[in-house]
Amino acid sequence: MKVYLAVGSVYGGAAEVAEDYQRALLEAGLAAELDEAPRVECLGAEDILLVVTSTTGQGELPDAIQPFFQQLEPSAALLAGRPFAVVALGDSSYGASFAAAGRAFQHKLEDLGARPIQPLLVIDALEHFQAVEGAQVAIQTLVQDLTRG
Repeated sequence: MKVYLAVGSVYGGAAEVAEDYQRALLEAGLAAELDEAPRVECLGAEDILLVVTSTTGQGELPDAIQPFFQQLEPSAALLAGRPFAVVALGDSSYGASFAAAGRAFQHKLEDLGARPIQPLLVIDALEHFQAVEGAQVAIQTLVQDLTRG
């Protein structure tokens, strides 16, 4: 089992959060692969999917993670029952499009039968100038859950 970190980053905040997740997982003795150009075919049969993405424009996915999102529906059989978590970065001043990319991943994965192992984590740039600060508790919780189980 490994954690496959699918990253969609525009200015680097999502990549930094994903790197913190990966570091904590590796330090706990767990396998973790970070991919800034994710593809569904890179998911192993036993992998846990962790999506860490920012939102760009008016609620769009970052360019590098768009193909991965589009591959989800045709790959539904690979996702059914798969454990996953999503970290959504955004800026609440954008109103309805706030963290829309991460929310889209959460809904799509649930619709395809994947199994959330943590609630959607939304990190607001207005509350956390450094996105990694908003992820620390969730990172610790995920590592504890995976090392226990």
